[in-house]
Amino acid sequence: MRDIGRSTIIGIAIASLILFVAAVSAGNNALAQATRSSPAPAEAAPSDDAPITQIALTEKQIEGVLAAQKDMNALDDKLPDNPNVKPDSKVIAQLDAIAKKSGFASYAEYNNVIDNISLVLGGFDPTTKKYIGVQEVLKQQIAAVQADTKMPAKEKKQALDDMNAALQTPPPVIENKGNIDLVAKYYDKLAGALSESEDE
Repeated sequence: MRDIGRSTIIGIAIASLILFVAAVSAGNNALAQATRSSPAPAEAAPSDDAPITQIALTEKQIEGVLAAQKDMNALDDKLPDNPNVKPDSKVIAQLDAIAKKSGFASYAEYNNVIDNISLVLGGFDPTTKKYIGVQEVLKQQIAAVQADTKMPAKEKKQALDDMNAALQTPPPVIENKGNIDLVAKYYDKLAGALSESEDE
């Protein structure tokens, strides 16, 4: 998914993306599926390098994101690949309309809610569906790659290098601890909806 002021799963860790690509190219479908179906860990900041404005999420906001996701994803092809290129004003108006229809004051508010959800999702263990923190998720992914005997050595080294580098970047502290419980309640729906948006 393109980033044009709209974050998908914020801070999708380079390590997870490389892990997924390496797993697919190595024919390790189980690892690829596990990586694809789980949200990637968050990095220190969203991909547009602006710090996240953390908020206390509400059920209404999460339900709004879930309601808007399909329509938002449909606009992806209309967004420029380059985040420095301003999208067409009609597309911006459509994004705002979808956000408002889903209960948000604006597309910017929708985007901030996505950022906050993604910040929390990045710390969930996809197997147990429990929050363990971004650093622990990365450590698990590193262990999975190290144990993978089917991944070509060059790709394995690159994936491990990238994940270890990501591990050195401390993730932001989640300021609103209630967000963890709320995201946990909607984990399956959010992980599914946001993973689908990334696959497109």
